[in-house]
Amino acid sequence: MARSGPGVEMRHFGRLPDGFPIELYTLRTRQLEVSITTFGGRIVDLKMLSSDFQGTSVVLGFDSLPHYLADQAYLGALIGRYANRIANGQFNLGANTYHVSRNACGNSLHGGRRGFDQRVWSAQVGTNSLTLTYTSGNGEEGYPGELHVVVKYTLVENELRLAYEATATAATPINLTNHVYFNLGGCSHSPILGHIAIIHAEQFTPVDESLIPTGEIRAVAATPFDFRQPRVIGERIDAADPQLFIAQGYDHNWVLSGQGTSLRAAAEVYEPRSGRTLEVLTTEPGLQFYTGNQLDGTPDRGYGRRCGLCLETQHFPDSPNHSNFPDTVLDAGQVYRSQTTYRFSIRS
Repeated sequence: MARSGPGVEMRHFGRLPDGFPIELYTLRTRQLEVSITTFGGRIVDLKMLSSDFQGTSVVLGFDSLPHYLADQAYLGALIGRYANRIANGQFNLGANTYHVSRNACGNSLHGGRRGFDQRVWSAQVGTNSLTLTYTSGNGEEGYPGELHVVVKYTLVENELRLAYEATATAATPINLTNHVYFNLGGCSHSPILGHIAIIHAEQFTPVDESLIPTGEIRAVAATPFDFRQPRVIGERIDAADPQLFIAQGYDHNWVLSGQGTSLRAAAEVYEPRSGRTLEVLTTEPGLQFYTGNQLDGTPDRGYGRRCGLCLETQHFPDSPNHSNFPDTVLDAGQVYRSQTTYRFSIRS
């Protein structure tokens, strides 16, 4: 597909084993180019562009559908119904106990065995946007109620904006995010340990040995989890801290400051050699900072260890089982809304 000026283009990306066609949409401004597939709503590529529309990719992705069919690292994927983990794949809602599919050490991860990352989304193109829709049936992966989800990707100058909306026919937990991996260095096979990060959070949620939150909300002060000031990611990632040992690096939820319904700064990442900078803004109360600890270069995990980082805006993991965490239940008749913006720039 030849690069040209701003706009939206579509091409075929392949077929599922049953023959169903999958499409790839490319949105472009004069500063950014993003490609998104209808299989899992995945961000396949995102480039920071120069004046001649040539660009440098700053995300991890594959160039063919078969790689995504085998992918177990959720590269660039929309995640749902419930992003992150639910302990033992179980939660209570009213007088009922629900059992959702378990796919990670006896827990449910990122929606279960076949979450939103493995579903085909319907697409509608706008002037500078792509809107994807999917209806999750009552009982899908064990979740109650039918859930209708709309995710709109919009490019505006140097920003990629994601707007999530959902309605349900019955009360159900919901936690939507995107699992895009960033590497601002422009070389997706080099570690991100030299990137510098800021996370606007004074607390995080510690986890047990299966990465389920313990329920504690702990201060980041005097720990390797303190990114309130700029810190090199690799500086303390292997420190002698039990939480880092459990996750083999960073794979935790930070409790973002200034919680509310407005869009606010959550994190910033800077790559010193190139000057490339990413700012993340969100309406969500939490941020999962993951440093690609489980990437191992195998076909189902694509890239080498710590060659990408995730900044997953979210509600907290396992919230349905922790009354002190922000509520994630969407009732029938309510509308779930969430926004996240990725803003790119180059420091001079």
